[in-house]
Amino acid sequence: MKTKAIKLLCLTTLTLTLSSCIDIDAPPYDRESDLTFWNNPQSAVQTLNACYEYLASAEEILYADAATDNAYCKVQDYTRDIGNGAYSPADNYVKRVWDSRYQGVKRCNRLITNISKVPELSEELRLRYTGEAKVLRAWHYFELYSRFGDVPYYTHVITMSEAATIGRTPKASVVSAILADLDELINNNHLPESYPTEDRGRITRWAAKALKARILLFESRWEELKTLTEDIMTNSGHSLFTGGYEELFTVANEGNSEVILDVQYAKSSRENGAQYHFIPPSLGGYSQLSPLQELVNSYPMNDGKAIDEGGSGYDPANPYANRDPRLAATILYNGNSYRMIDGSSVVINTAPDVAPDGFGYSSDCSATGYYLKKYWDCDYRAGLQSGLNMILIRYADILLMKAEAYAETTGIDANVWNTTIKLIRERAGFTTAGCDFPSGKTPAQLKEIVRNERRCELAFEGLRLKDIYRWRIAENVLNGWCHGIYTGATTGADNGFVRVEERQFRADKHYLWPIPQADRDVNKNLEKNPNW
Repeated sequence: MKTKAIKLLCLTTLTLTLSSCIDIDAPPYDRESDLTFWNNPQSAVQTLNACYEYLASAEEILYADAATDNAYCKVQDYTRDIGNGAYSPADNYVKRVWDSRYQGVKRCNRLITNISKVPELSEELRLRYTGEAKVLRAWHYFELYSRFGDVPYYTHVITMSEAATIGRTPKASVVSAILADLDELINNNHLPESYPTEDRGRITRWAAKALKARILLFESRWEELKTLTEDIMTNSGHSLFTGGYEELFTVANEGNSEVILDVQYAKSSRENGAQYHFIPPSLGGYSQLSPLQELVNSYPMNDGKAIDEGGSGYDPANPYANRDPRLAATILYNGNSYRMIDGSSVVINTAPDVAPDGFGYSSDCSATGYYLKKYWDCDYRAGLQSGLNMILIRYADILLMKAEAYAETTGIDANVWNTTIKLIRERAGFTTAGCDFPSGKTPAQLKEIVRNERRCELAFEGLRLKDIYRWRIAENVLNGWCHGIYTGATTGADNGFVRVEERQFRADKHYLWPIPQADRDVNKNLEKNPNW
């Protein structure tokens, strides 16, 4: 991670001297045990740092969109089968999500359970470390229940026998428990509002509130969400980054005013190789993660009108002209470019069969004719390794949550619009007309505008799947063919747009993922989800 305090640490092994007589209560020679580990004043921060390892990864964040109508993954072992409905209780990705989240819960519980044993730790730090771990644990449980529904919930380090018999806790109880944890930390000020530079990346009080907002959003608790987002907007000190949308996702601007929580990476010491998966062959990549035409179509014109709206000025012969500026910052389309470390730009030609990056030219090329541009790190090292942080929660999301809460209740008026969507569009670079309140729209139309704004602003930030699940629109957007670029083809295409994959989504089944079969084989108390 970026800072010394959050850097993942290996626990130091003890060097012990052998003797002819060995006490049966002595700790193992090959590792520290709980008999000795918690006597170390550094054990608390070491264990807490290890908890952050399971927060999220670059691959998890980016590939989440391939389970939606935003993107396609041509490699099976990621989220491809989530998107096309072909997954099962034996799916490797489903199992990895389940296992990693419960491993994260285990680490948090280990710290919370044992931190009272650590000597020379002030009460302030004890409360803060416990608070960080509780927020991380709440994050894991949110990620679990939002996918699997009822899940085993526990707040201690469980034994192997407990793990083999524990049942699933009702989702409502899980929600109540994690919100209660967050409220305790927020109301008692156990977490600081900010950290010095060397501790950047840790959980703050505002990150706890932002996570609570995410949970309230998922649960459609609109009035509570209005109050909470207004509090964050008024009091947190966070604000939209003013340096431009594209620049927000660069190493040079990490830790800016918009970032509420991010995954910390660092050049040379803790890197990710995610961009190898999405950039074109000419830059050394293998594009197995590709944006879909459906996402491209969702970006409005820069005057705010949808491309199929009357008077929008959309030109199919010049489809990327006068569009929402976030399109060019997020998706690499034909003629768009990547900025290099020396300030130059590399223009990419994605036209069919054009070497080396064109659609269909080779198996390394994009399956859709589009490449991902967001999170491109031009300051990469060998092997396209990147130290770029991945943003988990940012201030723009808070504004979008507030706008949606009003759209779902009393409706959006000019005042709500001007304090949320307008600010986001002004930062993105829309024309004045695109930033102004769209008068004359019905409440239903305004709600759809807010939802689409969320899609465009937060594309490839790991949120689209939760959105289409909670809106209950997955059966509408994940059934039938998804598409790539326009080639004019009459076979293997729809209206000239390349067919990429035929997908299916069953509303009676797929809104909940299956409990991994391997876990059910061990624990018979883990009941199946419906129709799995």
